[in-house]
Amino acid sequence: MDNRKADVHQIIADTKDNDLKNIGEKILHNQRINFDEGVMLFEKASLPFVGALANFVREEKHGDKTYFNRNFHIEPTNVCVFTCAFCSYSRLYAHREEGWELSIEDMLNIVKKYDGKPVTEVHIVGGVHPKMNLYFFVELIEKIKAHRPDLHIKGFTAVELDYMFRKAKVSIDEGMKILHNAGLQSMPGGGAEIFHPEIREQICADKVNAEGWLNIHRAAHKLGMHTNATMLYGHVEKYFHRVDHMERLRQLQDETHGFNTFIPLKFRNKDNDMNNVPESSVIEDMKLYAVARLYMDNFPHLKAYWPMLGRQNAQLTLSFGVNDLDGTIDDTTKIYSMAGSEEQKPSLSTAELVSLIKQVKREPVERDTLYNEIKNYKEMDVAELEINPAYN
Repeated sequence: MDNRKADVHQIIADTKDNDLKNIGEKILHNQRINFDEGVMLFEKASLPFVGALANFVREEKHGDKTYFNRNFHIEPTNVCVFTCAFCSYSRLYAHREEGWELSIEDMLNIVKKYDGKPVTEVHIVGGVHPKMNLYFFVELIEKIKAHRPDLHIKGFTAVELDYMFRKAKVSIDEGMKILHNAGLQSMPGGGAEIFHPEIREQICADKVNAEGWLNIHRAAHKLGMHTNATMLYGHVEKYFHRVDHMERLRQLQDETHGFNTFIPLKFRNKDNDMNNVPESSVIEDMKLYAVARLYMDNFPHLKAYWPMLGRQNAQLTLSFGVNDLDGTIDDTTKIYSMAGSEEQKPSLSTAELVSLIKQVKREPVERDTLYNEIKNYKEMDVAELEINPAYN
């Protein structure tokens, strides 16, 4: 038995609770934990217990490798027809003068800003604007592809797509084929929130339900597209709501194997209709990441979105199951900064992100959207990166 496994085995052996001991043994032997055991980890397990197990699983899957990519965001609009209680970002269509609406030309100009730069992905996501329909985005995707064929286009939450498809009067399968044929290559995981109808009714009653969200991702997977999945946590949900959410995702992944990454998203309470709800503590955050890594056994990757958590807390997650910190991004993404996230101007150079990962003794690996490794920075000196314009 290697030292790492022996250490975890000792932590399990020292646990007084037999239920937790059984869960620990299952995880140590690569056996799936069930719904009740997932809830039990939230209710009964200590942070050191779940943290040690999650770090063990993370290192079994990925060693010290911590992934990031060089990407940028386009947010076409924050005008939205939906009224989610947790959202600080959107402006109702009736008050659209308070928001922004980008034209196709505006968005192409954003893409052109990165000409000659080694970014690999553009991430397109925003509000649900009734005039930005399916064919508007088909034209946008086609023009981006014509301008820069090598750029991977990841775009649109299932919430945006559900509205586009209904407005265009096409089925989910038809709509996904139209976008995929235009050049859409993968999907982010937004709009999942909490799947359980009891919570969804409270926080986002008017947008696509759990079944609709899952069906859109299923359709993307059928086309060979990879997608991500999120969960908005730390508001009015209970532990069993979180596990229910993860269970539904785990079942779809068993069916399709199309998800790359699970991304827990921390609720932020600034300037929204849930500003009376306190935010979760850092301890709660780390426990959530750890339990997610243990429960989502068929998801290859667990991501912490560093602009939401802040740089130091994102570093901390790397000891609680996380193996991906998203990307360099830039300061154009406003979804979390408007909600009071730690990073008000979320932008990191490659050198800064590599340094962030190395500071906690992990191995920085640049990836593309589909987790093909582009460059391993393990042996590269951060000081050399900082003076090289290619990494800034």
